[in-house]
Amino acid sequence: MTRDDRLRRMRGFAAGVAAIALLATGAVTARSENAQLETKNYTIPSGDPGIDLFIRNKHQVGTQQYGPDRILLFVHGATYPAETAFDLPIEGVSMMELFAQQGYDVYLVDVRGYGGSTRPPEMMKPASENKPIVDTKVAAHDLGAAVDHILKSRNVAKIDVMGWSWGTAIAGMYTSEHNDKVNRLVLYAPLWHFRKDTAVLAPAPSAPGAAPPQLGAYRLVSKDSAKARWLKGVAEDKQAGLIPPGVFEQWADATWATDPESVKQNPPMLRAPNGVLQDVNTYFAAGKANYDPGQIKVPTLLIHAEWDADLPSYQAQDYFTKLTNAPYRRFVELSEGTHTVMLEKNRMQFFREILNFLNEERPLALK
Repeated sequence: MTRDDRLRRMRGFAAGVAAIALLATGAVTARSENAQLETKNYTIPSGDPGIDLFIRNKHQVGTQQYGPDRILLFVHGATYPAETAFDLPIEGVSMMELFAQQGYDVYLVDVRGYGGSTRPPEMMKPASENKPIVDTKVAAHDLGAAVDHILKSRNVAKIDVMGWSWGTAIAGMYTSEHNDKVNRLVLYAPLWHFRKDTAVLAPAPSAPGAAPPQLGAYRLVSKDSAKARWLKGVAEDKQAGLIPPGVFEQWADATWATDPESVKQNPPMLRAPNGVLQDVNTYFAAGKANYDPGQIKVPTLLIHAEWDADLPSYQAQDYFTKLTNAPYRRFVELSEGTHTVMLEKNRMQFFREILNFLNEERPLALK
């Protein structure tokens, strides 16, 4: 690395730290900006034999006591693991690191079949030999194992939870059944009912009126298809400036590296369980629900970006109307962002809105 490269990297890191100082409630203390962070990677039992779950934790060095409103757990979406979505350094700093610098005890979890967690045995066989694995109910079970682990290790009664994409269904289902363990809920790009004229994540029938193709246990995803999916629906003249230089390649290399089997194919192919696609076919594309958002009884933020072609804005808007028992709820639509806005040029808007919600005081009537 040349001296100029080092200087650019240092300037990028400084820019990231300076940007976070403008987030949320105002100026950040020098202690927060310069905070040294501790990172721990480990696995926990899922509660099912032979299945362990990957956990990553970041917090400020020397701080071990956090209240329920300062502990945040991330869960990922349908295809990619949590660590490369929420802990990918851009200009020297990741989302997890920014939130930890702000005084949060930040965790992420990979449900089984993803990232650093155990691959079920069906994923070691040809996909066609088994039915789809790891549906939303199983994933919510894994999220619950992570929540219980954090509650016990931090000696608190509840924590904040954030889900992305399919992770909103995981977190929504879990919260609807365990409101007593969730302090606040953030749902980024909510998965809800698809309209009939909208393409869905699941494979489409080969002919009008035909049944959808039979799903195997998992699917294979290439880097090229991931790039095309990321930019789907973005105007051609906006695509070049959407993703910071080098970030897609950095993210893709890190993501595919989490699957030890990916390099056995040319090009490398990431395995992703198909339980989510089965749920999309059975529930979300059919106008049905596999859980009731009306049973969510904690403050909830829905956040969405306008160029999200995977889960369009109408899903978040429809979902918002279902949160009839949340003490308070909020829907924020961000401009010029896609389904993966947390890795894009407008990511600081995204971070600021989430921190505003997590940092604010509850209405007096709710204290």
